[in-house]
Amino acid sequence: MEEKKEGPDEEYRIVPEGLPYEHGYNIKTLWGALFVGFVMLPASIYLGLIMGQTLQGAAQWMTIILFVEVAKRAFVRLRTQEILIIYWIAAGLLAVGGTRLGVGASLFGGPFGGKIWDQYFVNSPQAVGLRQYIPRWLTPEPGSPVFETRSFLHREWILPIVVLVIYQILFYINQISMGYVLFRLTSDIERLPFPMAPVTAGGATALAETSGKREGWRWRVFSIGSMIGVIYGTVYIVVPTLSNILMTEPVTIIPIPWIDFTIHLKVVLPAGVLVLATDLANFLTGMVLPFWVVVGTVIGDVGRTLIANPILHHLGILKKWSPGMTYIPTRISNDLDFWLSFASIGFSAVVFVIGTTVLISSVLRRRREAGGAGRPKFERARLPEGRGDIRLIFAVLFWAASTMGFVIFVHWLVPGFPVLYTIFFGFVITPFTSYVAARMQGITGTTAGTGLYGVREGLFFLSGYKGADIWFAPVPMFQHGGIAETFKQMELTKTKFGSYVKMTMLTVGLMLVCSFIFWSLIWKLGPIPSAAYPFVHRVWPYHATFQALWASSTTEGATGMIREAIKFKYIFAGAGFGAVLFAVLSLLGVPSLVFYGIVGGVTTFGGTGIPMFIGGLFGRYYFRRRFGEKRWRAYAPILLAGYACGVGLVGMSSIAVVMIAKSVSQVVF
Repeated sequence: MEEKKEGPDEEYRIVPEGLPYEHGYNIKTLWGALFVGFVMLPASIYLGLIMGQTLQGAAQWMTIILFVEVAKRAFVRLRTQEILIIYWIAAGLLAVGGTRLGVGASLFGGPFGGKIWDQYFVNSPQAVGLRQYIPRWLTPEPGSPVFETRSFLHREWILPIVVLVIYQILFYINQISMGYVLFRLTSDIERLPFPMAPVTAGGATALAETSGKREGWRWRVFSIGSMIGVIYGTVYIVVPTLSNILMTEPVTIIPIPWIDFTIHLKVVLPAGVLVLATDLANFLTGMVLPFWVVVGTVIGDVGRTLIANPILHHLGILKKWSPGMTYIPTRISNDLDFWLSFASIGFSAVVFVIGTTVLISSVLRRRREAGGAGRPKFERARLPEGRGDIRLIFAVLFWAASTMGFVIFVHWLVPGFPVLYTIFFGFVITPFTSYVAARMQGITGTTAGTGLYGVREGLFFLSGYKGADIWFAPVPMFQHGGIAETFKQMELTKTKFGSYVKMTMLTVGLMLVCSFIFWSLIWKLGPIPSAAYPFVHRVWPYHATFQALWASSTTEGATGMIREAIKFKYIFAGAGFGAVLFAVLSLLGVPSLVFYGIVGGVTTFGGTGIPMFIGGLFGRYYFRRRFGEKRWRAYAPILLAGYACGVGLVGMSSIAVVMIAKSVSQVVF
């Protein structure tokens, strides 16, 4: 049988060219928001505690699948634009990381997930000696009875909750306005590809097809991915989740979130690290990302963990490592000795400089193309009609107003901290780091390695401020680069931008209410973290260690451990190495994607590089030849979206059983 030839480009477009932009926010999406908030949120919280942020949107896709099926039985058709908005409603309500005070672990389930982290941190062994400095507007005093009863319904939580609500409102205004500006810069001006944007956009289109009873190729690919997710999720999630009902320790067939071989390398590769992430999403992500990004990622990951670490230990640089350490202690010790300065700060500085240089050169090129007169013609003349754009100056004004709100807010919470430093964070650091992140997202599909690490901490030191409360304050140093990809997804699906703004206004209010209710209920079930929640039980101590080290570094009589970890010779070495590496690869004609992949691989966490590389090899050398490059590029993102949905389906089903069982077991007869 002759293999089918690849169809025209139009066949593989997310939405056919020429269709008008449409609103996605209406009464149907409002019902979707209520469905997410009151039905899906508790299961998503529980699943996040078990697997963390490695779900790749499983909860969102699961939400949409259920809502689409309900709509079909009510003879209601959901359009692509409506499905995309419901997806982002789910993403906002089930938010993973980013929207919280201070620093620490990435969280999920809305803003009160941050309060769960705070209650853990203030009572953790890592915070011993620091507890008296933690402000009461963040969390009640350590030893308070609220931690015994595990309840937010106490007067000691009033001030922390008020601070949290103010923060949420300012943050989302800041995020949307800055994200829109970044989208215009990276997509409209630089024409970056945003390789991960078709995952969500293509999945929404596939579900719109089945909602309209037109099950085309997108739905078939989505269904295949879903079945893969169901099968793998049964072993990966269902078994340990359900076994936790009958046993004190869950039965785990495949370790979550990784398999740790580090302790076995102590003789052959001292200070070396070998962990393999066990979520199949990493394998599938390797098929979606540009191949040369994946190559760079595995080079950076393996180069750091298995090659550089043993060499650095032999040279006497990695001094804190000792035989017998597992992955987390090894990671902490190596970061403090070397990688915090060399990679997290040094490499980030290089990416920042490269991104800024490219932005300036791009604007200058546009000016030359416009004849050198006036501003470059990328304002309204070249914008798609009906997309819902506003003038950039208005977006900038909204961002500036919210940033000034943060400046006033921080001064109210921490009056002793110099206001000029807060202004510098908000008006200088945030726009530049956000642009670098948006550009990295547009090229590689990830923002790994883009944070200008160490600047916030360094300025805290330079300010001369004494006390720990500034480390927990909502200092306006944000990274809004990922929102540019959200606007790209709306462009791909022909969704009016105003729908996203209306959706966010709804989501913020609903998120606060639902997050409060369901985090309160789940916290009542038992301590968080504990052995019942494998991901947070293994990962949170790592984040707590660094948060405690940073926060204690500016207190009276501080030991200075974190100050000792910031070594300028390693920072300059990292920046120099990164610059030379970029120059050499450019001279050799190696795609720049390799460099950005290396940066992401060196700074990545949890052993994702090798699974991604294996997936990249399968995608490039088998599936692309089997289906053709154009068709496989269209298939891969939807396959990943389907997998995420399948994992969510079995995961949330099993978690619902656990929640019911634990709730019943606490009833007193």
